Amino acid sequence: MVIMLEQSQRANYSLSDLLKASWMRSSIKLALIAMVAGLIIIWLLKIFNVAATPMLSNIGVFFATYGLPGIFLVTIAAGTIVPLGSPALVVAAAPFVNSVLLILVATTGFTIGMAVNYVLAYRLGRPYLQRRVSVEHLEEITVVWNKWGWPLYTIFGLIPVFPVELLAFACGFLKTNIPVFLALTFIPRFITFALLVYLGQYMGIWLGLL
Repeated sequence: MVIMLEQSQRANYSLSDLLKASWMRSSIKLALIAMVAGLIIIWLLKIFNVAATPMLSNIGVFFATYGLPGIFLVTIAAGTIVPLGSPALVVAAAPFVNSVLLILVATTGFTIGMAVNYVLAYRLGRPYLQRRVSVEHLEEITVVWNKWGWPLYTIFGLIPVFPVELLAFACGFLKTNIPVFLALTFIPRFITFALLVYLGQYMGIWLGLL
């Protein structure tokens, strides 16, 4: 009977239900707030012609000196569910750092962070997960994974506003294939960071930084 109920719940769980889940809504809201704040900052930088001030040259020196190690650490932390805004940092660093290195470093750092989530969930199981997410959220995430699996994980990896970090917990908890997990973590995020670097360079040209 329990198995039948679980199967019924899984079958009836639609994409609209997924978007209504509290953990999805909160993640999307935070991302949208960060996006609006970033656009306002960019607009102010353009209005006040900050590119012509010494401050921007100092920021450029800072990124050139510490950018890649800092981004590596931030993306590791971002992969482990710490909301540090690694996509925004990649966009900000793009005008000042080598593009190829930036994409590779950010993607590798994020993949390491996600692998940490996977290993912790794999080794420590449900007791650990219930300290990180509520029982209700854990059950929802498990249902989501059981219904859509790797295709959904790939889509989440491509779209920064989606909490792919939570699905990494599900992958470890359910002991999914590790090589597939690493590949589908690295490749979508590589594509995402490449697009963000392109956006950052375009913003740099628009602001007069390049």
